[in-house]
Amino acid sequence: MRRLVGTTTVEAVDDLLVSYALEQAGCVSAALVRPQRTDSGWSVAGCAIPAGAHQVVVDLMQHGQNRESSADARHQAFRMGADGSLVMAMSFSSPPADVELEQSILPCLELAEQHLQQVRMLVDLHASHRQLARSESLQRALFTISDLSGSELDMPEMLRGIHDILRSLMYAENFYIVRCDPRQSTLHFLYYADTVDETSPVIGQEMAMDAIQGSLTWHLITRGKPLMGSAEEIIAQLGGSLKALGPESADWLGVPMLRDGVVHGALVVQSYRQGIRFSDEDSTLLMFVGSHILTALERKQSKHELEQHVRERTSELARLNLGLRQEVQERQRAVRLQESLFQLARLATSDLDEDSFYQRVHAVVRKLLNAENFFISLLSSDRRSLELPYFVDKGVRHRMTRPLGRGLSEYVLRRGEAWLGTRDDINALQRSGEVVPHRIGAPSMSWLGVPLRFEDEVIGLVAVQSYEQGASYGAADKNLLSFVALQIAHSINRRRSAAALQEANIRLEHRVEERTRELRAEISRRERIQQQLRHQVMHDPLTALPNRGYLRDRLERLLAVLKSEPGRCCALLYIDVDRFKMINDSLGHLAGDEFLKVVAERLRYCVRDPDVVARLSGDEFAILLEDIGPHRNVEEVASRVLQVMNQSMQIAGREIEPSVSMGIAVGDGHYGHADELVRDADIALYRAKELGRRRYVVFDQTLARSAQDVFTLEGELRHALQRDEFEPYFQPIRRLADGRLMGYEALLRWNHPYRGMLAPNDFLRVAQDTGHLESIDWRLFKRAFQSFGKMTSSGLFLSINVSPRHLRNADFDRRLLGLLERAGFPGAAHLVVEVTEGALLESAGKVQATLGRLHDAGIDAALDDFGTGYSSLSYLHTLPLRKLKIDQSFVQALGEQVPDNSSMVVAAILALGRALNVVVIAEGIETETQRRMLLEMGCEYGQGYLLGRPAPAEAWSVKAGQPA
Repeated sequence: MRRLVGTTTVEAVDDLLVSYALEQAGCVSAALVRPQRTDSGWSVAGCAIPAGAHQVVVDLMQHGQNRESSADARHQAFRMGADGSLVMAMSFSSPPADVELEQSILPCLELAEQHLQQVRMLVDLHASHRQLARSESLQRALFTISDLSGSELDMPEMLRGIHDILRSLMYAENFYIVRCDPRQSTLHFLYYADTVDETSPVIGQEMAMDAIQGSLTWHLITRGKPLMGSAEEIIAQLGGSLKALGPESADWLGVPMLRDGVVHGALVVQSYRQGIRFSDEDSTLLMFVGSHILTALERKQSKHELEQHVRERTSELARLNLGLRQEVQERQRAVRLQESLFQLARLATSDLDEDSFYQRVHAVVRKLLNAENFFISLLSSDRRSLELPYFVDKGVRHRMTRPLGRGLSEYVLRRGEAWLGTRDDINALQRSGEVVPHRIGAPSMSWLGVPLRFEDEVIGLVAVQSYEQGASYGAADKNLLSFVALQIAHSINRRRSAAALQEANIRLEHRVEERTRELRAEISRRERIQQQLRHQVMHDPLTALPNRGYLRDRLERLLAVLKSEPGRCCALLYIDVDRFKMINDSLGHLAGDEFLKVVAERLRYCVRDPDVVARLSGDEFAILLEDIGPHRNVEEVASRVLQVMNQSMQIAGREIEPSVSMGIAVGDGHYGHADELVRDADIALYRAKELGRRRYVVFDQTLARSAQDVFTLEGELRHALQRDEFEPYFQPIRRLADGRLMGYEALLRWNHPYRGMLAPNDFLRVAQDTGHLESIDWRLFKRAFQSFGKMTSSGLFLSINVSPRHLRNADFDRRLLGLLERAGFPGAAHLVVEVTEGALLESAGKVQATLGRLHDAGIDAALDDFGTGYSSLSYLHTLPLRKLKIDQSFVQALGEQVPDNSSMVVAAILALGRALNVVVIAEGIETETQRRMLLEMGCEYGQGYLLGRPAPAEAWSVKAGQPA
């Protein structure tokens, strides 16, 4: 029993049992037998059985007994184990007594059987523990490999970490990793560690597969299967020769790194010690670890490529951001330049005294260029001396008069052209004798002077100079100072004329002064409104109501809620204030703003939380009713809005009876986007206006079908182009004093086969949206040129309207001139192209170049609808514009009973035209009162129904000079 307890292995228990059996009296041989079950029964083949006990063991297993004896009882077999698969076979010299066996052998066998089961369980537990420990070690290694691939370590440090992990799993003192590109048939070593090889390969260097052909690594990669063994064993596996690279190893193990059956690299370990060999378990382990190493390498490479892409993208975005900032700065500079030029133009027509005028001009110029040293020189009446009414040098104000000499100022006056130069240029002029130094103060390092001209006569100059080293002026500064000189010259001439006619024209000057102040006030107010609009984000700065962006966001969120709540509805009331423009024009914009504030307050009064009142644009508002249903009728709300809005109000001392038109769209979960609901409400609003305003219309499918008529019009436009249904109508332009015919304006008409003659307002927007407008224009140009060549006499001109899209085309001038020649037009000098202020704002550089080429060819340009857009005096100065057309909205307001600012605007435009020597034409003259008032204000030319309605070419036979 004591010996049995000390045994810890199955083999030790077996030996102890056999020894114990042999110690029994009369036992001559004993053995433990483990029979095998076969299809025909139990077999003891191959088992060590005592002689004579073979048949006893077979009978024992077949009969299923626990004990079996031979006929002479000298051979005994005892069954052991829970499953009866272990048998003790014993042979005795003489038959043993049953009592003796039961008392000595059987108890011991039973006890040994129990101990044997415990030993087996213990062995199994030890094996399981070793397997779990190995699995845990392998799992930790794989986790560590994964962590390394995601770490911030560079590739060499990560690979050294992988090598350390592999050494913890197997013998891997000599280890290397190879990556290959199967498409390019190239490879490179990622990692190489060898204790013997002194000629290690270059890490990361690409090499062709052919460079290592026949080597172990080459065979491993090309076969795509593991290789293991000594050099002789591997040669036997390969069945061929082997090219030796590096020292020969005692044992070598390599496994491929596969991805979808394709070899992407290999892991190799080798041993130079005779006692260290690799096993199949090592091969399986290395193969398993290799797949994870490949994943780690690919992840590391992907991370590196992603980081590189992010760096490149970040650099690209930085460059784009820099470009955008520069563009913003350039646009801001352009805005400041425009404001300054406009301010200079206003100063030129102001009633300031001479000294204040010069000071303010200087203040504006200093904002735009280096004008710390600035002076204005005027030739005396006898042209023998030079007067300096304004001279600022190094911050000190001077006033002097000196005789004419040969200084830089006199050089500019003699040449009559602007001049700019540096110290070297000034010295060159002095050496040539053109300039004689006039020593007053320090020498100039840079100097710019522009002559003051009036009616081709030089009357003085304006100049700036700098004493700083390296300072210089450029072409932009020269252009700017030229504009300043133009304004100063006009101002000086105006002042001189005013001094001569002061007594005779005192009342007229007073009226001009008042109108100029009002114009400045109007301009200042509009500038403030523009600044406020630029700072609006989600609310309207005037009414403090949410704006269009806020409403759209609210609608999007509300429609998303309605999708999840069937049966719930909302409503959008799209509101437009009727005749708001008339209120603005008659009472002024300040009164209009007050009117809009009152409208906003009244709309707020008509709703409750959480409903939203928003201002979408000028006189357009919207009400969003978030929840409507049986207890809240949207038409009741609409009726209340109309009732409240129709109540009279006091604005600017006048009683106004406002009204609104309203379109209503009811929204539910079927609407996908806010724009769809706004579109339907807008369609309903448009219908309400068509029905006479002061009402509301609820959107339905009938209105939707009406909106679809636009698509029908698009198809008709295509057919009209194919059938050449567009033709020009001509409206005369006359001299207002005597009705003398000066020219025609070609107007577009569509001779529709079913709807009759259509004006542009009926189809122009659709033509522009569909891209047909350019083709229509060229048809109009061609027919207008052909008709004008047949109907006109000498001295008349033809005016055509040119859209911004034409002016942005680089070949427009060449194409237009070619069309003139083919159509038999009298000559380029008889053609005027009309452009809008919007065209000048879009792609200003291209437009300026196109107009310049047309001017060189003899074609004049006219600015149409002047005063209604973002008027810029810089366009009148820099572009070859020879005519201005006063918008008919100002002309039609002349002579009305309601006081407005139209007459003052018209007078200001006429004054500007005279100052710039530009012909001014008034549009939309319909009454004799309007013609008379325009004549009194100094307008020479005009067009409108009073002077002649548009008609086809055959209706006009009036020759040049013949009155209407």
